[in-house]
Amino acid sequence: MRRREFIALIGSAAANCPLAAGAQQQPHLPVIGFLGLSSPEAFSRELAAFQQGVSELGFVEGRTVTTLYSWAHGQFDFLPSLASDLVRKGVTAIAASTPAAGFAAKKMTSTIPIVFVTGDDPVQLGLVTSLNRPDGNATGIYMLTAALESKRLELLHEVVSNAATIGIIVDPNYPGTERQLRELPKAASSIGQRIVILKAGSERDVEAAFASTAAERVEALLIASSPFYLPLREQMVALASRHRVPAIYFFRDFAAAGGLMSYGTDLPDAYRQAGRYAGRILKGESLQTCPSSNRPRLSS
Repeated sequence: MRRREFIALIGSAAANCPLAAGAQQQPHLPVIGFLGLSSPEAFSRELAAFQQGVSELGFVEGRTVTTLYSWAHGQFDFLPSLASDLVRKGVTAIAASTPAAGFAAKKMTSTIPIVFVTGDDPVQLGLVTSLNRPDGNATGIYMLTAALESKRLELLHEVVSNAATIGIIVDPNYPGTERQLRELPKAASSIGQRIVILKAGSERDVEAAFASTAAERVEALLIASSPFYLPLREQMVALASRHRVPAIYFFRDFAAAGGLMSYGTDLPDAYRQAGRYAGRILKGESLQTCPSSNRPRLSS
């Protein structure tokens, strides 16, 4: 071997050795896998609240915890493969931003702890078997969002009392829609209100649902709760304005975007609590599912 090649080889080995030694000395950090249905841009406020919750338990990103983010960008079909990838990477815990993300994670692992956020009853959805003592590896925050659909219908009926027909836009891809379709007609019957169900599971469907309000003679709209609709709030509020139909929504974010009114709990605080749950899991606690402590608020 030539002297120049030998020196180059020794130099390369010397450069690599400190890196290997340094890697071995790094402490093993717990890893949170964040499984999001939408995108980091559309979910920025809730994501910041989640990160705040984790930090409140004393964790510092990059120093005492690492977070891996996987985003489905509104495509429900992407969630299983994203969840599988997080499991394959050996994350310490999975934070599921929606019930659909929670189900995807549960199908991929029965051992990694899962923290979900849901607006519908997690027991009825099948995410857990009990609110007090959930079995398995899932826990989280229940915001009581879907439970307030009937109340939102009543409020809209009071505000737009002369509306002969109220349209209800529902997301057929949302696990809680089946319950909404059972309970909302009963609530409408109790107040003598005629309703029309409009299904919208994609952005194109949302446009079509609003466009059909004229043909259906809809004079007011209830946007039923779904995580898919939240990133579309500006579009939905603009469509309601374009078609001149008053609407009630499930989170204040819609009212802040210019919608007529909303009635629901504090969304960012729910994700902050979920972040705290994730932090407590990383500290070794055994957690139980509990409702969000927020009280519903009417915003307009």
